[in-house]
Amino acid sequence: MRNFTLLSPEFQDLERLQPVHEFDGFDGTGHNRSPSLQWHGAPEGTRSFALTLYDPDAPTGSGFWHWILFDIDSSVTELAAGAGSADATHLGASGTQAINDYGTTGYGGPCPPKGLPAHRYIFTVHALGVPKLELPANVPNAVVRFLIHQNTLAMATLTGLYNR
Repeated sequence: MRNFTLLSPEFQDLERLQPVHEFDGFDGTGHNRSPSLQWHGAPEGTRSFALTLYDPDAPTGSGFWHWILFDIDSSVTELAAGAGSADATHLGASGTQAINDYGTTGYGGPCPPKGLPAHRYIFTVHALGVPKLELPANVPNAVVRFLIHQNTLAMATLTGLYNR
């Protein structure tokens, strides 16, 4: 059996994300740059990937979705730093970004309220059994996440911590 794993050269599991990853809006002063990510060991039958970034500690009552990327070709096993930019410059031809809970397209970095303990930022790569989710433009991210979960063969997670 293969071990499906998600790694980053920029941080280890349960280690602090870097200030460059912090959101650049509200009172955040980062560069809103998504970290480099790599995954290995996807199960047989994987036809595409999806990636999500979720903060379960956000004071919203339901967490906060920072990034939803889907329809990543099955040949892709890494994303370069900055791949989550709103203009998708570094994504190439593979992947579609949904609107995050900031109301923007692409990666929205951590920006927890100042003075609180570190929040968990859970990056999850999903190995999907379909080549595409076949979604129209601007579909709500909850619908994207529903279809991701409906088609997931396996998941791998990597958690970064961040506080201000």
